[in-house]
Amino acid sequence: MTLVLDDLNAWRLDPLQAVSPQLRLILRSRIIRNDLKPMSRLSEPELAKQYNVSRQPVREAFITLADEGLLEIRPQRGTFVKRINYEAVLNGRFVREAVEADIVAKIAAQPDAALVRELRAQLTRQSELEDANSKRFIELDELFHRTLASAAGVAQSWNYLDAIKSQMDRVRFISYEEFPVSTLVRQHRAIVDAIESASVASAETAMRTHLQEILKSLPKIQSLYPQYFD
Repeated sequence: MTLVLDDLNAWRLDPLQAVSPQLRLILRSRIIRNDLKPMSRLSEPELAKQYNVSRQPVREAFITLADEGLLEIRPQRGTFVKRINYEAVLNGRFVREAVEADIVAKIAAQPDAALVRELRAQLTRQSELEDANSKRFIELDELFHRTLASAAGVAQSWNYLDAIKSQMDRVRFISYEEFPVSTLVRQHRAIVDAIESASVASAETAMRTHLQEILKSLPKIQSLYPQYFD
């Protein structure tokens, strides 16, 4: 099940699919995008009315999101969006770097021309957003990394990473202007260049450099938005 973030407000539940997982996906995306800000109180009856469902699937979605560390359910007090955990951001980034460095190393060992063409096409779309829409770039960045995982034959690993990096993604959406698109596109291009030239070491280094970019911005972001962090 995939949610197109640009179409979030127009999202409709599919009556042929289970309701609770769909609600979980919508609410998770809204939290990550900072549409539902840290410490916002979520109303079970209001959400049930908004999405025209019973309260049970909303409650189930709340429980799942609480298990993911995105919501806090306080008995007799309500359900709240959790603040961003700084250590979780660092840990998620660390795991992501380790996994994705291996992904690009595997691809670079046997580069595929069709994949390189696809990645080059994605780079073109990313470049068109420089100085225009950094928030939209985050979605294209997700596509870029998901494409690499799929090409390496480890698409399931990306699903695991998606949960691990949720706090990291929240940081990116809260202050996406702190992540210059031109720099990120240049780093993506270095990854693709290394893959095309079958340079395993360069591909690993390029990916690590790219995923360490957030370390430069994270302290500043925390100081700018202290109310959003634990």
